[in-house]
Amino acid sequence: MTLAALAAAVALVAVWMLWHFLPALAWAVVLAIATWPLRNALTRRGMSETAIAILLTIFVTVVLVMPLIGVGIELGREGETVVRWLRDVRQNGLGTPDWLSHLPYGNALVVWWQGNLAEPEAARALFGRAEANGIFSYTRTLGLEVANRLTILVFTLLALFFLYRDSPRFMAEAEAISDRLFGPRGWGLGRNAVETIRGTVNGVICVGLFEGVLLGFAYAATGLSHATVLGLATGIFATVPFGSALIFVACTLALFVQSQATAAIALLVFGSLVVFVADHIVRPILIGSSTRLPFLWVLLGIFGGFESFGLIGLFLGPAILSAPIAMWREAGAAAAARQV
Repeated sequence: MTLAALAAAVALVAVWMLWHFLPALAWAVVLAIATWPLRNALTRRGMSETAIAILLTIFVTVVLVMPLIGVGIELGREGETVVRWLRDVRQNGLGTPDWLSHLPYGNALVVWWQGNLAEPEAARALFGRAEANGIFSYTRTLGLEVANRLTILVFTLLALFFLYRDSPRFMAEAEAISDRLFGPRGWGLGRNAVETIRGTVNGVICVGLFEGVLLGFAYAATGLSHATVLGLATGIFATVPFGSALIFVACTLALFVQSQATAAIALLVFGSLVVFVADHIVRPILIGSSTRLPFLWVLLGIFGGFESFGLIGLFLGPAILSAPIAMWREAGAAAAARQV
């Protein structure tokens, strides 16, 4: 008991000390699990563990970082355009679009627009109130937030390298400890969670590509500029449930502002259909088919994990729920065997 209490105390102190680095470690574990078949393939080719770790870490870095850099550069360029547009609105106001009066409650919207945006003085007053309320103050913390995310990314890639290199020995030790503490069933539950994480990663990536490609074609069809970049951003945001809606709804509003109401409505309807089918049907089927989780449990795992743990919860949620499902099935099988 004394040794167990000491081990628990040391573990709690270690978790407390590494608390801010746990997201990086969790992401490294998820990425290692998702790409482990590639490591096995390189191992069969006779490559050394260090060479495999270097090669796969570079591969993951390129796959993860390069699209984010491309989107960041494009957003920076577009941000300059938005800033110039805001300055122009402050100086000259923004004329009332013709389509606004055709919307429900259009007359009230026209009156509000003319009173707050059409005249330069009204536009400056509106932006002044927005800035006073802190709407624009969020940009001041953007640099710190980006720096924090970059730090997590660097530690994720560093941890990923050591996982690729040392995981076989660690897994052997973990299996021995699991057998001693929980018996053979403990390691079986762990393997089931690993398969669930791999299936979830594959489902999220496939669904992201699916949404990005379909909505990218829709952006091009409606005449939006930078349709390829918008499609890539949609695919990245699609990793979050309904995250892609942020992109296509913004594109819909842009079309409305350009007085292309028909194209805007078509994009809104098509995008809503794609997101609903992808997040409620395609993603749970892909994940459930590879992990043998029921449709409802996959859906609850995705949304519950995201709500509880953030983005990493998309992968941890189904994995956590796989444990009680597996134990339920084992208990049911044991009860059925006793009845026979």
